[in-house]
Amino acid sequence: MKRRLAAILIADVVDYSRLMGEDEARTLAALAELRKKLFEPVVAERGGKVIKRMGDGWIVEYPNVSDAVTSAIEVQVGLADHETIRLRIGVHTGDATLQDDDIYGDGINVAARLEALAEPGQVLISDTAHHSLDGKAAKQFSGGQTQQLKNIERPVAVWRWPATSDVPVKESGALVLPDKPSIAVLAFDNMSGDPEQEFLSDGITDEIINSLSRNRVFFVIARNSSFTYKGQAVDLTRVSRELGVRYVLEGSVRKAGNRVRITAQLVDALDGNQIWADKFDGDLTGLFAVQDEIAQNIVSTVAPELIFICLLDKRTKREYFKFIKPGIRSALRQAAPSLPRQPDPIAGFRFSDRQ
Repeated sequence: MKRRLAAILIADVVDYSRLMGEDEARTLAALAELRKKLFEPVVAERGGKVIKRMGDGWIVEYPNVSDAVTSAIEVQVGLADHETIRLRIGVHTGDATLQDDDIYGDGINVAARLEALAEPGQVLISDTAHHSLDGKAAKQFSGGQTQQLKNIERPVAVWRWPATSDVPVKESGALVLPDKPSIAVLAFDNMSGDPEQEFLSDGITDEIINSLSRNRVFFVIARNSSFTYKGQAVDLTRVSRELGVRYVLEGSVRKAGNRVRITAQLVDALDGNQIWADKFDGDLTGLFAVQDEIAQNIVSTVAPELIFICLLDKRTKREYFKFIKPGIRSALRQAAPSLPRQPDPIAGFRFSDRQ
């Protein structure tokens, strides 16, 4: 692991899921053009290094705050008249720890929270970043109001660009649920008592997130957002409110010798009902193979359960929870009249009767 002080820029595409749903080809082409002609050339010119690329965003490390802030403003100016893509950007300077192909630490956490608070087209920077700018650069920003960012212990004074913006920094609050099944996969807990096994539990979580994300039926929260709750005893209702999802998948990993046991549960965070729970055992002889196998087992069970429960009306949903094993066929018959009028709406999905 490498730990160092770094200036971190996090950028995220506004309404990425909606854009992909409306016109996937156009959105992907616009993102490719943005990367090639604007974002990555600006990053390279200012000495930045893209640490991580997500489908809808980037994490970039810079040697100093000035270059990070200048890059952020140049990118937003370049996108001012873009027909499709708008970005939110957050910048902070703080400790960053690089491990394998991922990055953690205060620099990432605060930058991610600032990005989430930003309005489309805005750049938000922390007080730490603002204090590091020279007078001319600092005057480009306004604000300085103290915010209690989610999961950040100390209050942070937030500065915004453009300085003349009429849009205030929005307060933390509940996000609107998307119009498709929405899920956050929280980092699975490492129950082995061995910190070196974190890579195993994190790897399984990553595989689950990636597998669910490949199914466009779902709105899946990105790893960077869901992992901010790692190691915390969290209220799932709060997770739902803060991330804007209805369903939460959580679990744990326990290792003994060359054997590993993974438990997982899917919860409707709005009412606290446990939709599904199970355990999976594997042999660690082939680490990556067992990660893939367990993640696929979980996804192949969770995905149909999630689609099924979303198709049911409220009356049938109550029956589902009360009589899930003996009444599964009855629930399906009652749900049938309200299903979308399209061929085989649930064809190809295997519904588990385990709870």
